[in-house]
Amino acid sequence: MGRPIVGITMGDPASIGPEISLKTFQDQQLYEKCRPLLIGDSNVLEKVMEILPDRKLQLNPITNVKDAKFQYGTMDVYDMHEVEISELQFGQVSKMAGNAAFQYVKKVIELANAHEVDATVTNALNKEAMNLAGHHYAGHTEIYGKFTHTPNYTMMLAHGNLRVVHVSTHVSLRKACDLVKKPRVAECIKLADEVCRNLGLKNPRVAVAGLNPHAGENGLFGDEEIKEIAPAVAEMRAKGVNVTGPVPADTVFAKCHGGMYDIVVAMYHDQGHIPVKVIGFQYDEQKKKWDSVAGINVTLGLPIIRTSVDHGTAFDQVLKGTANEVSLKNAIDYAVKLAESK
Repeated sequence: MGRPIVGITMGDPASIGPEISLKTFQDQQLYEKCRPLLIGDSNVLEKVMEILPDRKLQLNPITNVKDAKFQYGTMDVYDMHEVEISELQFGQVSKMAGNAAFQYVKKVIELANAHEVDATVTNALNKEAMNLAGHHYAGHTEIYGKFTHTPNYTMMLAHGNLRVVHVSTHVSLRKACDLVKKPRVAECIKLADEVCRNLGLKNPRVAVAGLNPHAGENGLFGDEEIKEIAPAVAEMRAKGVNVTGPVPADTVFAKCHGGMYDIVVAMYHDQGHIPVKVIGFQYDEQKKKWDSVAGINVTLGLPIIRTSVDHGTAFDQVLKGTANEVSLKNAIDYAVKLAESK
């Protein structure tokens, strides 16, 4: 099919999204991998470009994918006209910016559903701003579920060879424990196996984390492992999945990072997010800055491809010219791999 067309949202206009998008599009290697298209507002990009010392990009505002040039040196922008630049307060939560970020996501989903783009990548949005604008979603994952009419999906975080799929994400810890049920765990094992195969792994080794300390210690610290997790593992193993578990959560991620497993099914948001971000996010106290903000987010189970940066809007870093674009580049790389696998 040639280089895939990748639709990339700008994220919250008041965030670092515009800056890291510009930096990413300045890399010629991006155009060797794919045909990138940014969905956002060109007036915001023009403003942010003023702070970048190396301004090589020419913006090409369009309202139809067919008008994109996909040439290095030109940044094709599907111009949404959602932002009044004189009213935009960079680094601040606002209703206008929250609505704009939501509309970018909605548009890129529409483009993917219509097969005008082959994959989608999202920059960070601010949940408070989005909800302030009247769009009541817990995050990107739920927006994608809604507008692709997908009831069963899950989040995967990845950095290097550490990949983590989540049984639940944006719910309270109390509710997350109640969501650890055999059908859901089995579904996540299935999705974990599928994404690894799509990434080129022929016989993925899937590990399933326990919910309780020491994976319940045979019922001493909870019985979810006995009643829900182990039966799901047995069911999927009987279906041919190379799956192990439940494995104590305090060792399973280190084992995966070391190469024993290819992917881990985590039981709830922080159980899976913390190990990935400990590895991918490196903060230098002496420099008072992040040396590395790496890692990506993939929504599994959708009819379209969606990857994302694995960080927030970083309002405190806006317009300083120091925002790190590595996570966005990694997300695009994953999107290209998944598009090519199709």
